[in-house]
Amino acid sequence: MRCVVYHEWSGRAEHVGCPDGDDGQAAALGRLKELAEGEFAWVHLDEPGQGDLEGLSERLGLHPLAVEDAVQAYQRPKRERYGEVLAVALKTLWYLREGPEVETGDVMLFTSPHLVLSARHGPADPTAEAVRRLEEDPTTLRFGPVAVLHAVLDTVVDSYSQVALRVRADLTQLERRVFAPARDDLTEAIYSLKREVVEFRDAVEPLVPVVQEFAGPREGWPQDALPYFRDVADHIQRTNTEVHSLDELLNSVLDAHLARMGTWQNDDMRRISAWAAILATPTLIAGVYGMNFAHMPELGWVYGYPLAITMMVATAGLLYRAFRRNHWL
Repeated sequence: MRCVVYHEWSGRAEHVGCPDGDDGQAAALGRLKELAEGEFAWVHLDEPGQGDLEGLSERLGLHPLAVEDAVQAYQRPKRERYGEVLAVALKTLWYLREGPEVETGDVMLFTSPHLVLSARHGPADPTAEAVRRLEEDPTTLRFGPVAVLHAVLDTVVDSYSQVALRVRADLTQLERRVFAPARDDLTEAIYSLKREVVEFRDAVEPLVPVVQEFAGPREGWPQDALPYFRDVADHIQRTNTEVHSLDELLNSVLDAHLARMGTWQNDDMRRISAWAAILATPTLIAGVYGMNFAHMPELGWVYGYPLAITMMVATAGLLYRAFRRNHWL
């Protein structure tokens, strides 16, 4: 558990000692009761269970469904309003290059006039970076709890941009392998990357309308905060466009790879057909002279055998030259 009390106009941050367990929750609740005018608190929980949220949910007046969303992971990006409490669900992403694989996590944010509660599931923790940004630029703290919402949103969206760059790099590498001379079957690799892009899209696309809504005029929000949310909305829209572009490019790469595999099969069939034709002519000649009829003049001719061999070699050579000229061999 982490608890920070911010002073809106001075920009000062007070870190409250909150150990894990009931003692930490009691310490956080005790400090929340002492909040003065112009102060708001941010309480963060990692992998919370039902018991970890009991006291804090009562302090916030959270709806049981909101508590359920905070405890259970795999929420779809969304926003909900429960009285004075605004609940926002976000997907965190990080990219494993060894896979390559896009891993996802969840962050739930609950903001009220004087308190922000966040719950994280998964290894990625955007709240630590958000705390650092708030302390580096304390001027945004005058927005109150909205400043925390912006800092977390901005951090998550920036991480999306980094993931998009890495996926783009892996896609470029796949494109080069598809059009390389080597005959590698890349269908599984392309499909795996496409599956990760779909997971990426499922995290980004639902968040776009949520952020765009925050970028517009809202009752009870400071007007000075809107340009900050418009900046985040621009970034998430750009990332969403990039993700759709990656998805379409992967479709094109898969089609191109399948087309090349079809071309390879056609080339193989042409080579097999050409060699079959080359071998068929000597077989035909040998078959004719192997019938052993009694009245075949060439059987008794002294030059019959050399002539048959010469005909076999000559026809095979002519066919080989013709097939090479037509790029069948």
